[in-house]
This record gives sequence, structure tokens and C-alpha cells, in this order.
Amino acid sequence: MMQQFYPSIPHPYRFELNKDMNFSAAHFIPSEEAGKCQAVHGHTYHVNVTIGGNELDPIGFLIDFKLLKDIVHKKYDHSVLNDHPEFKDKFPTTELLAEQIWISIQDVLNTRGNKPKCLQVIVRETPTSYVVYRPRQEDLA
Repeated sequence: MMQQFYPSIPHPYRFELNKDMNFSAAHFIPSEEAGKCQAVHGHTYHVNVTIGGNELDPIGFLIDFKLLKDIVHKKYDHSVLNDHPEFKDKFPTTELLAEQIWISIQDVLNTRGNKPKCLQVIVRETPTSYVVYRPRQEDLA
């Protein structure tokens, strides 16, 4: 994978972790406004996740990299995004996929004793197109 540099986000945390991962999935956007995206087609999505926190867990991790990959890769790899319950009432656009990835990760982080926060999720749909999702400050409280 070609090394990507993504926009960083200012934050007050002592530790910042970034994880790159990818998965292959198909989707379609059932709207005439979507043009060619109305038909089922696939992407190899590249995802970058930024996690911040002040405390490490008992073994010295902010969060285990493998856990982050499992949350995203196991859920979406080799699937049709439209078939996932979170897209039952909305289209699986790259923007909404980034938001859903954030929700999935933050839900797990909320169970951790050291309380890390997912600060941003970047989803690259094509080599020239990506989306940045950053939660509102109140979403991190």
C-alpha cells in the first residue's frame, strides 16, 4: 500500500494512534442523482482511524491495533454495504460509511477502562477521492 498522509486534527490528548486498513465491499446508491453509482459496484476502501487518549491500558496500549482492524474489516470486508442494518434507511455513501465506522469504533472504545476517543475516520473510496469524518465535540464527551 502506498503510504498516505492524512490531515491531522488538533487535540488535547497525550497519545495519538493512527491505523490504516482496507477492505473490499460493494454498494449501490438507489437514486437517479447518483448517476453510475446506481448500479452495484465495488471498491477497495482504504480507511485511516485516529484514536486519542491520555491513559494507556494495563499492557501499555491506547487500543490494540488488531481490535481496530477487527471492528472494521470483519464487519464490512467482502460484503454489500446496502445489506448492513445501519444502511437500512439511508444510502451507503462514503460519507455515511465513515460515520458508521466511527460509531462502531467509538462504541467499543466507550467500554475500555482508559476511555480513548476516536477523533477522526478517513475513508478513501478511490485513489483520488476520500472523506474525512470528525465527530462533534459533544459526541466525544
